[in-house]
Amino acid sequence: MLEKKNEHAFDLSLHGGLGRMTIDHHFAGITRLPVAVQTWVLEPGATEGMHTHDEPELEELYIVVSGTAEINQEGEKYQLQKGDSFLSPVGAEHDLVNPSSEEPLVVVIVWGPPGEFDFTRFESYQKAMATRGETVSS
Repeated sequence: MLEKKNEHAFDLSLHGGLGRMTIDHHFAGITRLPVAVQTWVLEPGATEGMHTHDEPELEELYIVVSGTAEINQEGEKYQLQKGDSFLSPVGAEHDLVNPSSEEPLVVVIVWGPPGEFDFTRFESYQKAMATRGETVSS
């Protein structure tokens, strides 16, 4: 099943954020995965808006596709470049910012309720854990 880039994109202001943000919610209403997968484009100077995910409990994973991102979380500032990723756990106050005055920021966002699934039988998971110095037996 294919969805073309921006086929279902829309502009939305989240959490009191500033500036223009475009969201492409991939396979909304189609996939059975328990997460939302979205591509966000934040124009120069745009922000998501400071917020938490307590009710309902949600985690957000940000992956920078292009541009530079700043994430403010729990009083700390983090600078992210293309290819960097960032996890915002349940209850953490956070905001995504495009600090550039020239380039849009493109990020893939995966968000959903925390949960567990046993990935230990999958080789890619085993190798990922090995890079973290942990051994996983399937």
